Amino acid sequence: MIDWISLNMTPGIGPRAATKLLESFGSAGNVFHARRTQLESLRIRPESIESIIKREFHEKAEAELADVKTLGGDILVLDDGSYPALLREIADPPITLYVKGDWQACFDLPCVAVIGSRMCSTYGENASEMIARDLASRGICIVSGLARGIDTAAHRGAIRGGGRTIAVLGTGIDGVYPKENARLVAEILKSGGAVVSQFPLGTPPLKDNFPYRNRIISGLCLGIVIVEASERSGSLITARLAMEQNREVMAVPGNITSRNSFGTNYLIKSGAKLVQQWQDVVAELPSEIAAEILPPKIEKANGRNDSRQEEVVPIDLSDTERKVWSLLSADEPVHIDNLLETSTLSFGDLNTALVGLDIRDLIRVLPGKNYARRI
Repeated sequence: MIDWISLNMTPGIGPRAATKLLESFGSAGNVFHARRTQLESLRIRPESIESIIKREFHEKAEAELADVKTLGGDILVLDDGSYPALLREIADPPITLYVKGDWQACFDLPCVAVIGSRMCSTYGENASEMIARDLASRGICIVSGLARGIDTAAHRGAIRGGGRTIAVLGTGIDGVYPKENARLVAEILKSGGAVVSQFPLGTPPLKDNFPYRNRIISGLCLGIVIVEASERSGSLITARLAMEQNREVMAVPGNITSRNSFGTNYLIKSGAKLVQQWQDVVAELPSEIAAEILPPKIEKANGRNDSRQEEVVPIDLSDTERKVWSLLSADEPVHIDNLLETSTLSFGDLNTALVGLDIRDLIRVLPGKNYARRI
């Protein structure tokens, strides 16, 4: 294992160079026994060759493994039987995978990624949370990148659904980016989820790290669902990687006038599966998995299947809370002034109802005194 960790820490040895070395020598141990001329023939950077010949990072690798264990984590290497099988199949899998949490249980489940824009709309946030929640509650592990916006909503949805979720980091597993998601990481681990990274401890959130992270997100999964993506969104890069990895690519449609809908609508126009609800995602998974999760079709009297979902009104609400809840939408936020006008309630009664709904986690309190339903 130390050879693998050391090779991963060697400067200039990224996923492609590592793949080239392993194809030539078979294992990380053999790389460190290779002759200089053999390494030079592969056009590896001179400083990397020097580091490999001198085994400069072996001692640091031993300390790294000890530090990871102290954090309660582990390091999986490419020839380890615990390494996720789907990720091993991609063209340039990370040769080491830092993991923390109940990672083995997560990897044993069918995984689906839910990703999208950092600067998302209320509609996108609700859609991400709803789809992740509904899939997680049915035994699908939700994978995302811990970014603001859609990723954060996906992780939260999985937790609310009582399921598992994996956060793939662009830092070491000892870091959290963005910092405001530190509490979310704690919730992910507490709920039986995991955090995963290819990067050594102490790695900061450098811009170049995130494209490498994206290939792991799609590589761990049977398919990806994109919820809101602008024309230049990194989620479109992940979609391209998923296609190259022969994964299912799915997208939630959006408002045609919204910048954040350009990417998802373009993907659908180009052949991605349109997703409205969790059943659309499960239907694209391998048949043996879909058969276990999807309910049998209920044939109506006219011979057609009706997949529409009835609105479920929360129980134990006061009459005032029920009235306010009915005026809110999951798609568009409503300003408090509009609620005052449409509800005909006094400000005090309206405010009491909103506080009650917020305490029950039934609504989102948004900037500027705007409110929206949680799905």
